Amino acid sequence: MKRAHRDLKAWQQAMGLVTEIYTATSSFPSTEKFGLTSQLQRAAVSVPANIAEGFARNGTKELLHFLSIAAGSLSELDTLIELAARLGYLNNAEELNGKVDEVSGLLMGLSASIKRRAEP
Repeated sequence: MKRAHRDLKAWQQAMGLVTEIYTATSSFPSTEKFGLTSQLQRAAVSVPANIAEGFARNGTKELLHFLSIAAGSLSELDTLIELAARLGYLNNAEELNGKVDEVSGLLMGLSASIKRRAEP
């Protein structure tokens, strides 16, 4: 079975972002283990997971639906990064925000490309 999602730059960059979120949250206070730490990690993981799931589905409509979910998770991640920065837990929020913006651009471009190809 070919795993086409692995060839996508959006998926690759999203996976990198997950790694960076896990690294950043490793120094959060233990009181945040089941709170902000967990939410940040789950939102980050959701992005590449939904890209992959969308590419495993049948049909363009389902693929676009899962890419939309990935975009929503990315927006959630953006908000959680901002909150963590305001609480003083992150010292690399600007760098993480840059990565979120990069993945967002790739995701929007991918969705637009798929929509164009699906048009009759």
